[in-house]
Order: sequence, then C-alpha cells, then structure tokens
Amino acid sequence: MEKLQDSLNKKKLDLTGGESVYCINQSQMHVARRLVEEDAEAHPKMKELFDAAISELTRNEQAALSFVLIDHLNNTPRN
Repeated sequence: MEKLQDSLNKKKLDLTGGESVYCINQSQMHVARRLVEEDAEAHPKMKELFDAAISELTRNEQAALSFVLIDHLNNTPRN
C-alpha cells in the first residue's frame, strides 16, 4: 500500500480515459437518469450527493469514485 501511495504522489494517475470514460448500456443510463432526476424519493438525496461530488471533486476524483462504486456493486450481493 505504501508503494502505491508513493507512486500516486510521484505521478498523478489520470482515470478519466479522455473522451471514452465509460461503457454503459444506454437503457441502464436512461433508467439511472430517471431515478436521479425524477424519482420522488431518490431524487433529493441523490441530487445532493451528485452536486457535492461535481463541485468538490476533480474530474479524476469523480472517475475514481465511479470506478470504486461500480466495483462495490460488482462485489456485493444483490438484495
């Protein structure tokens, strides 16, 4: 872990991937946007988190958070 931290300190890793940041099914994206933008229960809390991430994190940090969230979803059981 210490070697990774040293490496990160010496050379900032760009996780944004340029123009191609993600590969997501368009149907999934549509449903996700509806949940974030229109769902009465989910919208307020998700909008607050989204706005905070956009305003407080760099693009690279946003990408890192996205990857970690996707990894978390891939490695935890569905409820």
